[in-house]
Amino acid sequence: MADAPTPSSDASAPSGAVPAGPAAPVLDGYAHVYSGKVRDLYAPLDDAGAPRDDLLLLVASDRISAFDFVLDTPVPDKGEVLTRMSLWWFEQLADLVPNHVVSTDVPDAVRGRAVLVRRLEMLPVECVARAYLTGGGLREYRADGTVSGLTLPEGLTDGSRFPEPLFTPSTKAPEGQHDEPMSYAEVEAAVGPSLAARARDLTTRILARGNEIAQARGIIVADTKVEFGVEADELVLADEVLTPDSSRFWPADQWEPGHPQPSFDKEFVREWLLSRASGWDKASGEAPPSLPDDVLERTRAKYVEAYERLTGETFRPRGADR
Repeated sequence: MADAPTPSSDASAPSGAVPAGPAAPVLDGYAHVYSGKVRDLYAPLDDAGAPRDDLLLLVASDRISAFDFVLDTPVPDKGEVLTRMSLWWFEQLADLVPNHVVSTDVPDAVRGRAVLVRRLEMLPVECVARAYLTGGGLREYRADGTVSGLTLPEGLTDGSRFPEPLFTPSTKAPEGQHDEPMSYAEVEAAVGPSLAARARDLTTRILARGNEIAQARGIIVADTKVEFGVEADELVLADEVLTPDSSRFWPADQWEPGHPQPSFDKEFVREWLLSRASGWDKASGEAPPSLPDDVLERTRAKYVEAYERLTGETFRPRGADR
């Protein structure tokens, strides 16, 4: 989803990757492999001091991105909220699909916001599912009556609910470029009919299960993007899942089709950047301004509220125990 809250494809480092993006912390016993928009990847060192090729340390920073820019003001505790929420969701989805998590025993410097994971060959497709019409899907529907080439009934509006989640995949564009919608035939051509069918089935089932659980807790998951790795010809759920960075979260009691919905995700940041208050012109090509303290605080509060509503747990940063 080029316009939806989506993370970088950080679950496995790109072939030949070199450090990129913001500086990552130095961790004893680990070699820095790659930095995406919001995540840093490390390989644990073996007894000879060489990076292992079977495991990665996936560290979620507090960085936040919008409109293909990494903002220079991090959101406090964001990385820990997303990590803990993903771990919670991995447990809820364990009967549907295996995941990449090996251990949460990580260095103290990144405790609470990092996991040790299996290193996987990542599926070269952004697996997106939509349960409601909004964002880029809505723009395509208004122009052509379709979403990712799927013809939809007339009369739908912003926030309309689909009878069943739609699989609306997209390309994995290089960082700084926009993903583009893919047809299902293009997915089959990219990964083969068998993997394409399994990816479609799992992506839509993950969103359906997510809504079954989330709506009982007052949250609608309008759409989501998931990442799959391939291991022994089986799909493995990787990266993060059903978080405010990879999904649109709406308050269920405020859902009202016909206009944009209030959200628990980083759409709030986008709205501020596009407002007069920011003084930023998206078309200028210049980097967005720093987020003011009140926007940072409200953004953090939205992430924390989503975590607490979903899990039923009170969020207390584990990093504060260090």
